Amino acid sequence: MSTEIVELMEQATPYLSAAVTAYGAAVLSRAEDAAVGAAVEGTAGLGQRILHLVWRRRNEEGRAALAGAVATAAEEPDDADAAGALRHQLKQALREDAELVRELAALLPAPGGVTVNVSGTRAIGAQHIGIAASGDNTTIHPQQ
Repeated sequence: MSTEIVELMEQATPYLSAAVTAYGAAVLSRAEDAAVGAAVEGTAGLGQRILHLVWRRRNEEGRAALAGAVATAAEEPDDADAAGALRHQLKQALREDAELVRELAALLPAPGGVTVNVSGTRAIGAQHIGIAASGDNTTIHPQQ
């Protein structure tokens, strides 16, 4: 397997996980929603676009295999084997279609940058963090 495909899969994996977690097995049939929030659009939305890109490039057999892998990953979100089966389907598609490799590379953000998406009440996000407190009446005691 080429280094380029391995790198693309490493970049794509967090987005795929976010899409399957956010939308479940319906990620392949769900229409893109213009009202999706920025944090979801940046992660799950990109994962959904990746899956749709691969879906459109596959034949009937490839689509069935991809749909099965997505369904399993959605049913078992904490199962590393289920996530691995989904990644395997994408790697197989990338190995078979050089144009798909180029399209996926263009879709993913440039490597090297750091993106931190945070949402929710009292959410804290940082690339590097020392002490973080989020809550009412929080007391931080110095180390002794």
